[in-house]
Amino acid sequence: MKRILLFTSLLVLMAGGMMANGSQSALPSHLPKHEFRGAWMHIIGQKQYAQMSPEQTRQYLIEQLDLLQRANCNAIIWQIRPQADAAYVSNLEPWSRWLTGEPGKAPDPVWDPLQFMIDQAHKRGMELHAWINPYRVTSSEDDKPAQGHIYYEHPEWFLKYADGKIYFDPGLPESRDFIDKVVRDILTRYDIDALHMDDYFYPYPVTGVEFPDTTSYNEYGIGWDKDDWRRHNVDLLIEQLHNTIQEVKPWVRFGISPFGIWRNKASDPDGSETNGLQCYDALYADCPKWTAQGWVDYMVPQLYWELEHKAASDLVLMHWWNDHANGRHMYYGQALNNVMSHQDIADEGGNPANPTQLDHKMRLQRSMENVHGVTWWPGYTITSNFKGALDSLANYQTCRPALIPAYTWLDDKAPHTVHDLKIKKVGGKKCLVWRAHDTDDPMQQAVRYVVYRFPKGKKASIDDAASILAITGETVFPLPDGGKGNWQYAVTALDRCWNESDPVRK
Repeated sequence: MKRILLFTSLLVLMAGGMMANGSQSALPSHLPKHEFRGAWMHIIGQKQYAQMSPEQTRQYLIEQLDLLQRANCNAIIWQIRPQADAAYVSNLEPWSRWLTGEPGKAPDPVWDPLQFMIDQAHKRGMELHAWINPYRVTSSEDDKPAQGHIYYEHPEWFLKYADGKIYFDPGLPESRDFIDKVVRDILTRYDIDALHMDDYFYPYPVTGVEFPDTTSYNEYGIGWDKDDWRRHNVDLLIEQLHNTIQEVKPWVRFGISPFGIWRNKASDPDGSETNGLQCYDALYADCPKWTAQGWVDYMVPQLYWELEHKAASDLVLMHWWNDHANGRHMYYGQALNNVMSHQDIADEGGNPANPTQLDHKMRLQRSMENVHGVTWWPGYTITSNFKGALDSLANYQTCRPALIPAYTWLDDKAPHTVHDLKIKKVGGKKCLVWRAHDTDDPMQQAVRYVVYRFPKGKKASIDDAASILAITGETVFPLPDGGKGNWQYAVTALDRCWNESDPVRK
């Protein structure tokens, strides 16, 4: 097969999709220029990957990314370690069975899905967040670790819970050190934009059955309340991974996606007016502490309920998490199948063509001071256009590209402007071309570019999201409609933390 998607054809697709989106007549009154728009892409439980050849898998992933780009997603959260395995080339853990159908079996021929996804996301101007699960080793009673797994070398590091699954014992320093070793390996070898973990810390509890960590508690927890000790164990892992990221690649962000309820107000005066499982008590995850300590750069609480849910109202929880952002980025995790399956009976505005809760939730989070974006669960719900989700996002709620808000606590210095901006023909197409400023400072390296278009003769502002044509990782951009029309263009550079340079105009 020919090399998949040359960058020029990819950019033509990008430009065409964005111009199509821009042709809509009824648009939201305010489209933010800066907004995180992520999509989770999990492999656990997804049987399609094991049924495809590597070439078919690559083509499938390209199609998925193209559709997510049509919805103007700017970050892909790609699952690479669902159960102490690897959806990438690793010498530390075996190949994931969710890729090949058999634990430890390599793809044939061998390829690297993580590197492929990094390359494809970056071409599109998207981020790639590498999503790992820290402690889980198996996913069912019948599931067994692959031959050669660290489980067989150090069985004393692991515990089996009443749910039938095997886990690293979070109370052991050896468990934390091995997980840290895996993360350090990923950081060293791959140009990821963020490390991401979801809600699986200590396992979801089986009613009436305690997690069997008495041995490690007796060795390391004497003098602690057992629940506090368990939370301390998770805190230690989070802090250790933060320190490793800062040491190896300080521009890489660390993000967590916790269960949506921290604590109910009945348990804690600072909790939410909800009545559900509490991640602080059930999973031993004290998530607000991690942002308050500066260990975590963004939080994505899983707000998977409808606005009027009796036990866990999304309306209540959206306000609670907004008030507990602690100066870090807050992105709301939304389950699109839930959002699209509930009619919005409380909202009097929005998109009349889509009377679900999608528009209400988007406008609500955009009105909140400390909320910086959204992450869709799962991305496959967008790409399948479930109940018109893709159409609604692409044509209305997120019909223009957006920049991820800058991570200014990591770096607040803008990169140098681009230079040698020209309009010239490339491969027979009229394109904008430019060059980036050379630098040895990875923090100031231009890694993405924003292309703007304005009508000639009118005041041009790059603050208006409607003027964005594309965010791209390339330095060549095919002009829509062959560059016809009375337009002027501008290009800015973005560094790894999404600081934006001044524009250069043509």
